[in-house]
Amino acid sequence: MEQLKYFEDYELGAQRLTTGRTITETDFIVHAGHTGDFFPHHMDAEFAKTTPFGQRIAHGTMVFSIGVGLTASVINPAAFSYGYDRLRFIRPVFIGDTIHTRVTIHSKEDDPKRAEVGRVVERTEVINQKGEVVLAADHIHIVERRPKAA
Repeated sequence: MEQLKYFEDYELGAQRLTTGRTITETDFIVHAGHTGDFFPHHMDAEFAKTTPFGQRIAHGTMVFSIGVGLTASVINPAAFSYGYDRLRFIRPVFIGDTIHTRVTIHSKEDDPKRAEVGRVVERTEVINQKGEVVLAADHIHIVERRPKAA
């Protein structure tokens, strides 16, 4: 879905919640293949039984990728991603967990380099089926300001 939204249109505290996505064994295998991260706490069920979690844990980068992908249902042609800050892996995610993502408009500020745009920071929180935040990051957007009337 496309939704045109200028810098001035963003309201602090506004939230949206994505649909859910259940993490599968296939996700673990595909992500390990893409990244080369075959560490045993992700891939070796017998080794994982000896860890404090007692089972394999999802790659943090996989949870981040899927969690961010869930937010990609709204496209704003007046904005683009400037990157992510403060990424934290807060709790483990396991095969069979269902995650969704909550996005909250956290802050707005002038862009120090360009007067025609501003920066909007979305607090991005990936949440499991128990309502626990498992990952958090700040997504920074560069957003066009509303054009001035002629």
